[in-house]
Amino acid sequence: MAPFVTISGHTTASKPRPHILYSVKVNIEGKALNLQKRYSEFVALHAALDDPYSLPPKRLFATTFIPSAWVDDQLIAERKDGLTKYLSNLLSTSEYKTKHLLRDFLYAHAGGNDLQFDLEDALPSTLTRTQALKLASSTANGEVKTKATMIAASYYPDWVSSTNPPEGIDFSKFDILYFGRSFCVVPYHLTSSLRHQLAFATPSSSSTVTLDSTSQSILKRLVAAARSSGHGTKICLSIGGWGGCYYYSQSCSTSANRTKFANSIASAINTYGLDGVDFDWEYPNSPGAGQPYSSADSANFLSLLQLVRTTIGSSKIISGAVTQQPWLGSNGQPLANVSAYAAVMTFVNIMNYDVWGASSTPGPNAPLGNLCGTSTQPQASAEATFKQWTAAKFPASQLVLGMPLYGYASQSSKTVLSGSFAPSADMLLLQKIEEKQEDGTTVVSSFHNGAHANNVRPTSKSTQSGEGVHETAANLTSWWGQQIPFNAIVSSGALVKKSDGTYGQGGGFTMAWDNCSDTPYLYNTSQDTVVTYDDTWSLSDKASFAKSNGMAGCFTWSLDQDDGYTLWNSIRSAMGK
Repeated sequence: MAPFVTISGHTTASKPRPHILYSVKVNIEGKALNLQKRYSEFVALHAALDDPYSLPPKRLFATTFIPSAWVDDQLIAERKDGLTKYLSNLLSTSEYKTKHLLRDFLYAHAGGNDLQFDLEDALPSTLTRTQALKLASSTANGEVKTKATMIAASYYPDWVSSTNPPEGIDFSKFDILYFGRSFCVVPYHLTSSLRHQLAFATPSSSSTVTLDSTSQSILKRLVAAARSSGHGTKICLSIGGWGGCYYYSQSCSTSANRTKFANSIASAINTYGLDGVDFDWEYPNSPGAGQPYSSADSANFLSLLQLVRTTIGSSKIISGAVTQQPWLGSNGQPLANVSAYAAVMTFVNIMNYDVWGASSTPGPNAPLGNLCGTSTQPQASAEATFKQWTAAKFPASQLVLGMPLYGYASQSSKTVLSGSFAPSADMLLLQKIEEKQEDGTTVVSSFHNGAHANNVRPTSKSTQSGEGVHETAANLTSWWGQQIPFNAIVSSGALVKKSDGTYGQGGGFTMAWDNCSDTPYLYNTSQDTVVTYDDTWSLSDKASFAKSNGMAGCFTWSLDQDDGYTLWNSIRSAMGK
């Protein structure tokens, strides 16, 4: 009689902390066994056997980045299915079914209450982030056990499916991918009307979610690829985006409209097998890209969020793409208390970019902070946004810091960014030490700044210019006035990847560092071109800031603009992943 395994039920135990016990039924050699096992016991068996079969993945991040029950049902169902398959594979293979380790696992006393507590066994909804971090960082005797993991997320626009097909994504890099949004991603050679048509999922005039047939097909492929990857990457549908919010205010304005909208969202989640929804309303009580708006927008939005949470359940993600300040209230000012929103949302994705676009006086696209005290937009930085949202009672553990994988190309003869030239009195000026090369070009060989030395990026003649590789002149004048993807800067030759994974100047451009925002930039005075952007150093600094302040994680706009996964590798490293 062939071995038979099923895990159809589970129970919970309360000591030493609430955790899950899976009810395992095994019929082997004519014997019926009923076991109760923790997930961590399967992990220990897998490690001891060193077998080739797969377990459902660990989900430590799910217990730490949001204090709610949103993952309970999905996590348990995923593990029941995965653990059943794992144990069935072992018992169906002659090499493993007779192993003493497996037999001990099956016949040993069950229950697990006497085992050391493992965070992976916990019910996520029973742990706040603070509790989870404390449990994850130490055991009873104070020894370090493991580290809580921040989430890594990115947006995936549908039009990149030809160059970045869903099947080719390395899902091990991402915990969550958001499908869509028109803001910051539509190729600039497209007309304005075409860009608006490419808003992926939008509220319609009938208060429902619309998604064209092409996008539907790509979304299905993305979900299928994510599921088959085995990495547990969650896929969410983003609704709205710049130019895609015309009917948002209307769809939230009445109870009847909100009900239709919420039901349509739930239908989309069920139809495509999604893990949640991302509301990209740009912006409540604001004209945005020319949309109708109302002073009641933010209050109506809260009512919608509450209804959607009730409609789709606690296990699904509800996020929102937001600016550096909370939503605008009826008085036109940022809301002072957004705790009611946090109670039903999984998190907000803070778009800390587009702070300064293309300009004859260029400035940083995504500043870490107002480090010189000279910014004309002191509220628009990673440091400021953290203070503004937490002051409005949105928990840090539900804030995800957004980072751009693109920059801006400006027609400008400037060699410093706006704000860099006038630090406060207690600072020394940022100084560039330049060296002339034999071919007459100039490279920056070092930087110095007395007040923010931790932000200085040391360079040398050999490394700054791409380690001595012969350069072809780069020309970025065709990008004037536009966003430019990081990988386009690299492919132009204006940036050259070095052997250590960082990037140096090339193609006749000079690389400099703006200590006032903690971001790099390139300039070429002969072309009247300045490019402001983010690189491995500046993105790492922002990720480190998010980690040190207990934020949920980081996301990027957008996945396709990276140079492979070089930028994301630096972000993940800084987050401790």
